[in-house]
Amino acid sequence: KIVEMVLSGQINKDLSASLSAHGLNAVGLCGRDSNLLKAVKSFAEGPDGRELDLGYVGRIQEVNKTVLTDLIDAGYVPIISPVACGENGETFNVNADFVAGAVSGALQAEKLILLSDIKGLYRDIEDEESFIPEINCDTVKEYISQGVIAGGMIPKMQCCMDAIQKGAKEVVIIDGRVEHSLLIEIFTNSGSGTMVTK
Repeated sequence: KIVEMVLSGQINKDLSASLSAHGLNAVGLCGRDSNLLKAVKSFAEGPDGRELDLGYVGRIQEVNKTVLTDLIDAGYVPIISPVACGENGETFNVNADFVAGAVSGALQAEKLILLSDIKGLYRDIEDEESFIPEINCDTVKEYISQGVIAGGMIPKMQCCMDAIQKGAKEVVIIDGRVEHSLLIEIFTNSGSGTMVTK
């Protein structure tokens, strides 16, 4: 309940209001509105190989694309909080990257842009020269199995692959700390982060 109040009630509405104040027709939604996001319970694997119950944490199973396309066709910008509904009416908290990936896949988006607090993907995070400007899904899988991609970057890269497999054309991870990074990515040919392709 607290997660839903904060993500859907406060942050979502603050973002929607801020964007609307700048001239966008922003509409705040959560995944429970019109069954926008349907999820199933998610489990983690414990050190002994057994499933760990994460509580009300879910993974997206279905996106109600019609709700989004109707809003977009009418000129609205949907702002979606990562709270989803379960089969029996329960509420699930879902990783926001995975929600973005599922939504972009369902919409067959030209590009999914993930803002991060690093430039993108590195072979060695300590070596700036090892920065990877472009990578495909097969190489991502290799790097995960080899341990090149590790820690918190694993779910982010899994989200990228998931988005592409579900229909997004490309995914880019960019550094949100850089001023105008989003504009640089959208309006220049060079881009500014790591592009993940099929």
